[in-house]
Amino acid sequence: MADIPIYGLDKELAEKAKAKYDPALEQSAQAWLGEVLGKPVSGAFHDALKDGVVLCQVLNRIDPTLNLKANTSKIAFMQMENIGRFLGALDRFGVPKADQFQTVDLYEAKNLGQVVTCLFSLSRHAAAKVFACPPLGPKLADKHVVTFTPEQLAEGQNIISLQYGSASGANQSGMSYGASRQI
Repeated sequence: MADIPIYGLDKELAEKAKAKYDPALEQSAQAWLGEVLGKPVSGAFHDALKDGVVLCQVLNRIDPTLNLKANTSKIAFMQMENIGRFLGALDRFGVPKADQFQTVDLYEAKNLGQVVTCLFSLSRHAAAKVFACPPLGPKLADKHVVTFTPEQLAEGQNIISLQYGSASGANQSGMSYGASRQI
């Protein structure tokens, strides 16, 4: 298919996605994939992941009970099906939908930055759930729940609201500058 120039909003969205893409993060994700698989992932990032086989192998290595079957066919539909299997299994690890990518983001290289984000999120969530997975990027934050006693809640009612500060300081309301004088 010929490269068709894009205009308007589509062009702005493509430029925004391209600006979010970081080659250093891509290299970190590719190294992480190699570390999980126990062998380096060779070739360009997109070319190595396009068929979805490596992604299925990574999930099988992280959680052996998953047993994803990766189809090694060169048919586009089968390759996209492998990517779909990977995306379907991400829910098991708790990867949020906002961190996941769409099949075309990887297969057609539309948004490789989102693919990298998904791999970072997968590593965090898998490591947090004690799967056999080295973490990539920052550790997943733990939930911090604060419970207040009834006495503490009652004490909060005793605070004067102006102790929090006021946004009603000096302003220009009531000034007659520029208006006619009424005598």
